[in-house]
Amino acid sequence: MNFISILYGLFLLSVLGIYWSVAQQKLRLWTLLLASLVFYASLQVHYIPLLLVLTFFNFRIGKEIDEKTIPHPHFSEWQYSEQEWYFAQIDWNHRRLKLLWLGIISNVFLLLIFKYLLPFLEFFYPSIITLSADSFKLITPLGISFFTFECIAYLVDVYRGAPATQEFLQFAAYKFFFAKLISGPITGFHSLANEFKNFRLLTPDIVAEGLWLIARGAVKKVIIADHLGIFVDLCFGNLQRAGSTDLWLATFAYGFQLYLDFSGYVDIARGSALLFGVVLPENFDFPYFSTSIADFWRRWHITLGDWLRNYLYFPLGGSRQGLDRTCLNLMIIMLIAGIWHGAGLGFVVWGVFHGLALAVHRFTDVISDRFEDLENFWQQPLGTVLAWLLTQFMVFTSWIWFRLPNLEDSSFVFQHLWGFSANEQFAQKVYVDALNITQYQLAILLVVLYIAMALVYIFNRTLKLQLIWPLKLVFVPLCFYSVLLLAPEGSLPYIYFDF
Repeated sequence: MNFISILYGLFLLSVLGIYWSVAQQKLRLWTLLLASLVFYASLQVHYIPLLLVLTFFNFRIGKEIDEKTIPHPHFSEWQYSEQEWYFAQIDWNHRRLKLLWLGIISNVFLLLIFKYLLPFLEFFYPSIITLSADSFKLITPLGISFFTFECIAYLVDVYRGAPATQEFLQFAAYKFFFAKLISGPITGFHSLANEFKNFRLLTPDIVAEGLWLIARGAVKKVIIADHLGIFVDLCFGNLQRAGSTDLWLATFAYGFQLYLDFSGYVDIARGSALLFGVVLPENFDFPYFSTSIADFWRRWHITLGDWLRNYLYFPLGGSRQGLDRTCLNLMIIMLIAGIWHGAGLGFVVWGVFHGLALAVHRFTDVISDRFEDLENFWQQPLGTVLAWLLTQFMVFTSWIWFRLPNLEDSSFVFQHLWGFSANEQFAQKVYVDALNITQYQLAILLVVLYIAMALVYIFNRTLKLQLIWPLKLVFVPLCFYSVLLLAPEGSLPYIYFDF
């Protein structure tokens, strides 16, 4: 069941009708859980038992971690000494830590098995195992990365003192909530449980915002990202024939495609959830206007960045143990971020590259703090523009490893970014037959797209202007009609479904 389809629209309307027709919270949770199972069954029904077992396992581990040991003798009728209580408490804390590690290792092991075992075996034993990309997608459960990361976050939160849920229905509804099930945003249990618990009546502005998010996400995905994806696939699928200019255009087109594809998905997810009175977290904040790599990671895939910071960076020591250790910690978390995205070596290189960039940025910050003139330069318009150019050049070129995780392909692209001309048949096939525009016109369209994003950024962030809800309702049907009219033949799958 595709997010952008008539079937999903009918599914969403049906679930909304049932959800708002019942009054009890338990019935609403049952409605969301059963609807979410139906949604996932339309994609991969055979993995539902596995995910249910994984959900129950984490639910039980969470309850065990949350169980309290015997109360302090000063507040209890039990007859035992302070020393006996002290040793009992130590034993219990050790047991809680063992349970936490059991939960973390089990989730990570499952993730490694499904996402990395077969690619690992294929890499080292290619003569025995031959695995195509399509068959690998069938083997890997959709959303397994997001699913396991949320489970780990829940167990760590409980270990740190947050209360574990005592109701499996509540935890299962949280885990399977169809709006975020496949590609996030990564959402903490306690925040979403509060959303379920605090009943929010729908108002015209909430309904308008939800529908506007869905419509806006559909436009991002179908009208812009999918059309860009056609060119990206043609160019990166014919590397031997593409010229340097084509590869540069494809690199920037893929950067825009990836952002609009994923942010479009998140818009639809957040809009769908909002119609149930549930607020999901933001996942993007105009990342292509960031002026440093650290700022980029505060704006790109925000919930993943928060997860990496809260459950990896801080436990490793964060920035509290000197510059060298801080840079090492940044390298570690970005390496893990790269591996999390996929099994290809390109993802590893991408993660290491971003880790190095974050370390260099941290080192530059330290130097700038020592030299007042240098610090003032970065705050001036020229320094800001230069920082933006350097950041975005690094980000967009690093997407090459992301799009082509096979190092032979990505290395070929980097080697041919300068001084190579395209094959005449390639130009005819891509620009004339497929796109019906020239190379120059495509470059202009990419510039116009960025200018449009800049205008939205200025209105939202600088001028603090937002569309009023009646105007959003006017634009919703126009967006849906535009999607129906301008959608390319054979819509492309969501990119982050692979992760």
